[in-house]
Amino acid sequence: MSDPITLTMTAPAVGTPFQKAGFRRRLLRRPTTLLALAFLALLFGLAVFAPLATGHDPLGGGDNALLEPLSPGHWLGTDDLGRDIWARVVFGSRISLTVGVLSALIAVVVGVVVGALAGYFGGWLDTLLMRIAEFFQTLPRFVVALIVIALFGTSVLKMIVVIAALSWPQLARVVRASVAALAQSQFVDAARVAGMGHGAIIVREILPNVAAPIIVLGSLDIAMAILIEASLSFFGLGDPNHVSWGAMLNDAQQYLRSAWWMSAFPGLAIALTVLSFNVFGDALNDALNPRGPK
Repeated sequence: MSDPITLTMTAPAVGTPFQKAGFRRRLLRRPTTLLALAFLALLFGLAVFAPLATGHDPLGGGDNALLEPLSPGHWLGTDDLGRDIWARVVFGSRISLTVGVLSALIAVVVGVVVGALAGYFGGWLDTLLMRIAEFFQTLPRFVVALIVIALFGTSVLKMIVVIAALSWPQLARVVRASVAALAQSQFVDAARVAGMGHGAIIVREILPNVAAPIIVLGSLDIAMAILIEASLSFFGLGDPNHVSWGAMLNDAQQYLRSAWWMSAFPGLAIALTVLSFNVFGDALNDALNPRGPK
């Protein structure tokens, strides 16, 4: 006869990934991580309070001098139309963060659903979903996004959808592998015997134990989405109704020598933002992986 204690087992009491012992210490032990978090916090704050932080219209030059160098009135100078570079960099962060965060969020949801279904049920469903994931994974993200946006028009929403549609396969494959391994675990068998449905087992018993790679890959997808959005805008496929760092670089091409500030500051914003998300993603990976570097 089976041991009744075994039949009532539940998943290991791991809690959420952020509740693991020493998580905060491992996450913040590197100065580079603290710098990345500080920069991202500043960037999100500026994006939210952009009108208060700038005091200039990012789309109109008004009576400003054209190609004015850095000055007390224009911290980062003005462009060829007299528009304030500081205002445009700050307002441009709104588009980059919006596209990055929302496309990564959609990709995480799709990847988790597909990976969880494939890993838990296996069989023909696993084969079908993984073949679809492999197809999307073989597509070059930027090239496909470039073609789709060029054919169907530019908008922030279309960018988000296209980037998300090209970003979920890697996460789905990682989730599928973890879920397939956990689906054969003793605590999952005990949950089935206890009468839990498939959906409850996946959501309550399995997914909390695979949250770490989901969080890490999601943060890295934000950085990739920001790069793709900036690249599309650089090629003139951004939303013309919004300020974009990539579009600013496009406008600055013919002034690289005469007005270096037009290209330097949006380029620096892209580089620091992507770098900060990558550093944060690496730190999350170390903090959430107990066997990672100490």
